[in-house]
Amino acid sequence: MGKWINEHLIPKILAFVNTKAVQSIKDGMVYTMPLLIVGSIFLILANLPVKQAADALAAAGITTILSQACGATFNISAIIAVIGISYTYVKLEKQEPLSGSMIALAVFLLLQPSSVQTESGDLVSNIINKDWTAGKGMIGAIIIGLLVGYLYSWFLKKNIKIKMPNGVPAGVANAFSALIPAVAIVILATIIHGIFSMGLHTTAIEAIYKIIQTPLQGMTDSLGGALLMCFTGPFLWIFGVHGTTIVGGVMSGLLQANSLENQAILDKGLELTVANGGHIVTAQFYDLFINVTGAGLTIGLVIYLVAFAKAKQFRTLGKLELIPALFNINEPIMFGLPIVMNPMLAVPFILMPVIACVLQYFALATGLCPLYAGVMVPWTCPPIISGFLVGGWRSALLQIVILTISFFVYMPFIRRLDRETLAAEAAAEANPEDEDW
Repeated sequence: MGKWINEHLIPKILAFVNTKAVQSIKDGMVYTMPLLIVGSIFLILANLPVKQAADALAAAGITTILSQACGATFNISAIIAVIGISYTYVKLEKQEPLSGSMIALAVFLLLQPSSVQTESGDLVSNIINKDWTAGKGMIGAIIIGLLVGYLYSWFLKKNIKIKMPNGVPAGVANAFSALIPAVAIVILATIIHGIFSMGLHTTAIEAIYKIIQTPLQGMTDSLGGALLMCFTGPFLWIFGVHGTTIVGGVMSGLLQANSLENQAILDKGLELTVANGGHIVTAQFYDLFINVTGAGLTIGLVIYLVAFAKAKQFRTLGKLELIPALFNINEPIMFGLPIVMNPMLAVPFILMPVIACVLQYFALATGLCPLYAGVMVPWTCPPIISGFLVGGWRSALLQIVILTISFFVYMPFIRRLDRETLAAEAAAEANPEDEDW
């Protein structure tokens, strides 16, 4: 079975994740993170858990200012995504990327609603609706970023462009090179907009949201979808493939969209609950509770190595890994213990994220813990602190429970491995002449 996985399954997975499309999504979505993290700071300040302080900020008019900062960061995440994905795709094609990403932005804005009806029935035109530049437009942004990146690169690779003489500044030459692709792509996008607008009485972005994004978000938000996601990452890791990066890259758009839609519910003045359309599985669900202390939630393993291991090499490795684990980095133990290609530790390494998924899903679905809104923290934020920032004391307590369970899940496996390693060390000390030079 292991041989078949290594020779057939893993190569196919790697071939998929190494495609330009997947790489573009994975690397392009990273561009959204700085703004989301900065916006989270303003979001926390605008919604302080101390009522007296929150009321004082609101009375002084500061809350409105902080909310403006939130809107300028959270609510343009799809714009950043379409720019980042198209830029990355064109760069992978070894073409000049900035012009391609600007064309993608123009197409993204062209294909979304440009008017809104007020409560009084008046139609306000010539606007950019932030509903569609945030979570609701995320899948549209991904699709447009990929398609425009592909088409723009195709024109340039086929030399369908205006060529300037040698000596013309690079900026000017790139602008003229982009002219023909820009005209063709924008005309095509305009035709598509006309078909949706006149024939279907909607826009392409709205159609993508209804037909593609909503069902996909429903799948990710189900327990089955969450379990598949939480199983796949550690499963790939066991065979030496960076499962966290792969799963996170593929799923980041949907998970971010879920988080942003949760924040939109709060922005409307509604309570963030499942009944009001809140999502359970979000970016925080995966980053801060499934991958906390590293893939496989290995903090329980590290604690055993530090406090209870008998083998010298295990105690040393545990001490080296303890601090990185607190910042969600566990590559030293992945390859140093190792966990990769280790049948003894494969079971707890895969099982622990699944257990954490079920516990967290139950806690959020039943209201024991609050759903996660827009607050994002850096992935290196230590556990318990990160839980408190995204969900208050109940989410921090949930992290503590999950991390405690990880110790008992890993303990029987690492204890047996520790005994075997201790025996090997004793044999090596008794027969030093048998050691390899």
